[in-house]
Amino acid sequence: MPGHDIIVVGASAGGVEALVTLARSLKRNLQAAVFVVLHIPAHSPSFLPEILNRAGPVKAVQATDEMQIEHGHIYIASPDHHMLMEQGKVCVIRGPKENRHRPAIDPLFRSAALAYGPRVIGVILTGSLDDGTAGLLAVKRRGGIAIVQDPNEALYPSMPLSALENVEVDYTLPLASIGPLLGRLAHEPSKEKGGYPVSEDMEKENETSGNGSGHLMCTLGTVMNS
Repeated sequence: MPGHDIIVVGASAGGVEALVTLARSLKRNLQAAVFVVLHIPAHSPSFLPEILNRAGPVKAVQATDEMQIEHGHIYIASPDHHMLMEQGKVCVIRGPKENRHRPAIDPLFRSAALAYGPRVIGVILTGSLDDGTAGLLAVKRRGGIAIVQDPNEALYPSMPLSALENVEVDYTLPLASIGPLLGRLAHEPSKEKGGYPVSEDMEKENETSGNGSGHLMCTLGTVMNS
């Protein structure tokens, strides 16, 4: 069985500092691909790939449409675009805002859950309000693992608290402990995908994320065989 090799991470206020700490704690030979959504203004350039490349050994890149997914990479959502995925590649779309954000965390988590099921690890870090809670719930419903930063140490605890209140989280940890845990989980076999079917609601929500984007549904071909 494959390991937990699809790691999706969401952060908002205070997220740059948190992501730097996380990147620093990852190992160079990480047997997983990491996908990051950080809430950023629509017209601001993103320097996050350069920041994370300086911080840690895992290569960080700005995600582009149709980019192939490889282990040992961190893919970062572009300003004013959602980042989704289907099996083997990234989808970058300018769909409707969710939770008042584009990029938003929920579309990434939901598309990962649809495409990869139990192989997914969802991670919620510091941030305001509740973006990421619904996406983390989708990850759990498809057999994935939910990790939340300890809200007592988060600069902005609202996102971690919302996740903890609404999702059966597997791990609540200090930030410094999350990277080593991800490295271990990447080597542990995931559950059987067939035991966690895709709900009709999840399919519809994922399709809504792609409206007006040129992608009918990012995971259309994958979901039909899930």
